[in-house]
Amino acid sequence: MVFGKKKSSIVAPTFSAPPYQLTFQQVAEELNVDIDKGLSDQQVDANLAKYGENKLEGDGAISPWKILIKQAANAMILVLVFAMALSYGTSDYVEGGVITAVIVLNIVIGFWQEFNAEKTVDSLRSLSSPSALVLRNGAPGTTTIPSGPVVPGDIVELRVGDIVPADVRLFEAYNFAALEAILTGEPIPVIKEIEPIQGEQGVGDRINMAFSGTEVTKGRARGIVVTTGMSTEMGAIAAAMQSKSKKPNRSVDPKKNKFNPIRGSALRTWDAIGKFLGLTEGTPLQRKLAKLAYTLFGCAILLAIIVFAVNKFNVTHEVTIYAIALGIAIIPESLIAVLTITMAVGMRLMAKSNVIVRKLDALEALGGVSNICSDKTGTLTQGKMVARKAWIPGVGIYSVERSQSANNPKSGFIVLGAAPTAEKDAEEKAYQQKREDRDQQRSALALKFADDPKITDRPQGDAEKDPGLDVQDHPDGHVPDVTPELETFLHSAALCNLATVRYDEKDGWQASGDPTEIALQVFANRFDGYGKKNLMANGWKELAEYGFDSNVKRMSVAFGTPEGKQVIFTKGAVERIVDLCTSINVSGTSTAITEEHKEEVIRQMTLLADQGLRVLAIARRDVKNPRSHAEWSEYEREKVECDLTLLGLAGLYDPPRLESKEAVQNCTTAGIQVHMLTGDHPGTARAIAREIGIIPKDTSSLPADVAKALTMTAAEFDALTDDQIDDLPNLPFVIARCAPSTKVRMIEALNRRGRYVAMTGDGVNDAPSLKRADVGIAMGQGGSDVAKSAADLVLTDDNFASIVKAVREGRRMFDNIQKFVLHLLVSNVGEVILLVIGLAFQDRNKTSVFPLAPLQVLWINMLTSSFPAFGLGKERPSSEIMRRPPHNIKVGVFTWQIVADMLVYGIIMGGCCLATFCIVIYGANDGQLGVDCNSKYSDICEPVFRARAAVFAQLTWLILISAWEFKSIRRSLFRLDPYQTEHKFPLFRDLWDNKFLFWAVIIPALVVFPAVYIPGLNKTVLRHAPITWEWALAFAGVPVFIMGVEIWKFIKRSTGWFNKGESDRVKRDASLSLKQGFFTMARSMTRTSIGSRTTTMEKRPTTNGDDQV
Repeated sequence: MVFGKKKSSIVAPTFSAPPYQLTFQQVAEELNVDIDKGLSDQQVDANLAKYGENKLEGDGAISPWKILIKQAANAMILVLVFAMALSYGTSDYVEGGVITAVIVLNIVIGFWQEFNAEKTVDSLRSLSSPSALVLRNGAPGTTTIPSGPVVPGDIVELRVGDIVPADVRLFEAYNFAALEAILTGEPIPVIKEIEPIQGEQGVGDRINMAFSGTEVTKGRARGIVVTTGMSTEMGAIAAAMQSKSKKPNRSVDPKKNKFNPIRGSALRTWDAIGKFLGLTEGTPLQRKLAKLAYTLFGCAILLAIIVFAVNKFNVTHEVTIYAIALGIAIIPESLIAVLTITMAVGMRLMAKSNVIVRKLDALEALGGVSNICSDKTGTLTQGKMVARKAWIPGVGIYSVERSQSANNPKSGFIVLGAAPTAEKDAEEKAYQQKREDRDQQRSALALKFADDPKITDRPQGDAEKDPGLDVQDHPDGHVPDVTPELETFLHSAALCNLATVRYDEKDGWQASGDPTEIALQVFANRFDGYGKKNLMANGWKELAEYGFDSNVKRMSVAFGTPEGKQVIFTKGAVERIVDLCTSINVSGTSTAITEEHKEEVIRQMTLLADQGLRVLAIARRDVKNPRSHAEWSEYEREKVECDLTLLGLAGLYDPPRLESKEAVQNCTTAGIQVHMLTGDHPGTARAIAREIGIIPKDTSSLPADVAKALTMTAAEFDALTDDQIDDLPNLPFVIARCAPSTKVRMIEALNRRGRYVAMTGDGVNDAPSLKRADVGIAMGQGGSDVAKSAADLVLTDDNFASIVKAVREGRRMFDNIQKFVLHLLVSNVGEVILLVIGLAFQDRNKTSVFPLAPLQVLWINMLTSSFPAFGLGKERPSSEIMRRPPHNIKVGVFTWQIVADMLVYGIIMGGCCLATFCIVIYGANDGQLGVDCNSKYSDICEPVFRARAAVFAQLTWLILISAWEFKSIRRSLFRLDPYQTEHKFPLFRDLWDNKFLFWAVIIPALVVFPAVYIPGLNKTVLRHAPITWEWALAFAGVPVFIMGVEIWKFIKRSTGWFNKGESDRVKRDASLSLKQGFFTMARSMTRTSIGSRTTTMEKRPTTNGDDQV
């Protein structure tokens, strides 16, 4: 009998029986895969071609028809359709034909642009889709790939927080459970086994299977992919039900409420109209611009009524054409297209900076972020840990020296020294102070020099076994003798561990797993025969695993010894482990733990943590009543992790990333406060926070309450009420031993202070805080799929510096959107002012003569304004973009400054063009406005047609010049970057910097000349005539407009208008006026040497060294 699902053209693997009824060896054989090596690339390609990609039908598909309808149903097109209908209605077939061509061209170009933009967005978003850990080509470890290329036969590894990528037949499971409520509706996770199941079983009873889309809640497992895509159980549901969640109050059932039919129908109608017009879907900015577009559409109708009213509703052909011109003038036809492309380009640039945007809303929100709450390990630090210290009670401290590789157990050597006593604490602190003082000197001089020998003489206590052997004389690989106390410590460190360390002849020492566990595994492997692989080869057998849980901050395993006994090994946060210990192993003897013992443990932990080490406690317990493997799988965790014996402490060093300190400094100058929320010990957290500048090294200059609030533990923070938190002088910059619930409270506290928060997270329990944050940021490498699905952004490199790059890009996009919106609307305001006042220009038939013909307006809006607007969307970030505070996210793009600029520049632009028209008509032609000059050319209309040509040329150039002027909304065009000192006159360099914008201005400026002189195009289509001396007027308007813009910018800069009353100054040391910026020289590796300084929490007054620009 052959089993397999057949669904349309989908081909699924066939088996001799359902996979859950087969042994995993049979499944592997039928899929032709070796579970120890995985599929080869050739097998993957063949299976992908045979079974298709691992995705559901219609999942994220781009609908060309929806995009086409969207292009045809926006306000800009509706105005043009209205104008086209009026043109045909008045038998003006030339104008009607041109407008028709423009409509078709606009829809086609808009469709092509948005379709490509949507494909870009879709492809980038797919990078953050659920991933899979697969074993292929016999590699020593698994590789992370997107879930799409997963094929039947793939060997996958599943961990806590993963979303199962396909239907998987398990062959290895350690305390593994998955939440299958999405398939079965049962809210309780299902414990999984690997043995075959007899008979037909429902989905919920197939406990040797992990199903696509379900969430791993605990443990880990490995398995063989048996079905993918629409052939999975999730695919069967997707095929049967394609429903969307309904909005509230949309019911039309009169049984529940007699008004339901009326209310429900009205709301459904509004939903349909809003969706069709783009008013209820899309990002907030897209919806806001859609509302603007339809507001302008209403204004266009209003202006048309005004035109009819001025002409006493004598709606002749001439009046109709004038109304068309005014309606077209007020609509920025290319606004939506420019926005769509700008956002797609922004997403692509962010992807290059290792930031994947999952939700477009985040693009708009990034620029307003005022606080970043970041994890420490792997984000601010390198995530490559080295076990530097191991304290074993009664024995001393094992120290790893001169290690050059985190993965190589043969790099460096180990020495054994006496543990610091209370008397020697002062010596240790003096040594650390000397090092910090030396670092201060290095920082101030920006130099690297040899260590002071007086500082190098660190107090070591007793020498190792040989008092005459100097530390520097040990060869690589040297280790002390293994004592019974050290042996039990190594057993726990190696076996309570999921990491693997191996030597490859080609690539050298390789490791895979969590960085913390790799460090402990490498430490154990330094002693021959004590690595996990060697121990298990010698008879140790794993019985159960209780994975690391961020709520309890520990991990435990149960093992069988070679002698047949059973032992529990536990590691985790020191405070949590010590509370579970009833004894301590001192000098090989298990002794009941006393308060004095606990105080000594805490003291040793504090000493290690103050050196910037992450400290873990290692413990064990001998099992008195052995249990079977099945019994262990059902044994409660609380009964396992109790009555432990403390074996010692491990101190792990995770150096800060090279770029973290610089990134924190960039945040400071940008008015962004950085908070470290970590699960580490307070001492470790403080040491790293000082090193990268989050908190000051010396707090003596700060008020006592401020200094106290800088660092807290989660217990201290959570013990405060909301009112007490709000009364703090400042929220803590470091929260140690942080729990997921603490992150949520921190976000809420910041929001109550009016702050806009970005929060990082990687675990399953971080999902609530990621959703609650204004911008949720998940880790792409170490993050769970649950965290990624809850986040707005995903960091592919887990690097804090990438967050800063994302904020920079968010601000750049926000600035550029403001620039091109201003550019498009200023031209529309100028045109409307010109045409509304132009109603007063009436010929002898009392018909208004427009200064600008409808097709001239269309030419300017479509061909002149659009491409510079695209260019402004591609502008690079200004030099000041990270030197100013975040913008108010609630105000958005349409600030009062933009509104004021739009009116001021529009009036200047319209005034210049109006003056040119008046000079030609009234100055040179005695007010000759001709007859019927709106419809056709005649000799009597020559002055009007020449005046229109002059206005057309001038308005085109003013709009193009405005694009250059709007490269900065406040800075002068002649000094866009006030911080550069290389060029005295950097104008051309700044203009050439954006080559697209440069040619988008130059080419349309030159096209004006043929547009004025080409026969047929000029008089018949654009309704203007060739000009001669009038060129001088057109040119003259350019310097007048530039002068007007520059004067308005100078007034804004000098008075501080729209800048909270602060004049625009170039700060030589911008960080002095901001609210964090605690920079000291990092003791480890930093990219640059920055002079050490400490600032207070209060804003300092402006220094006299500021330059007025």
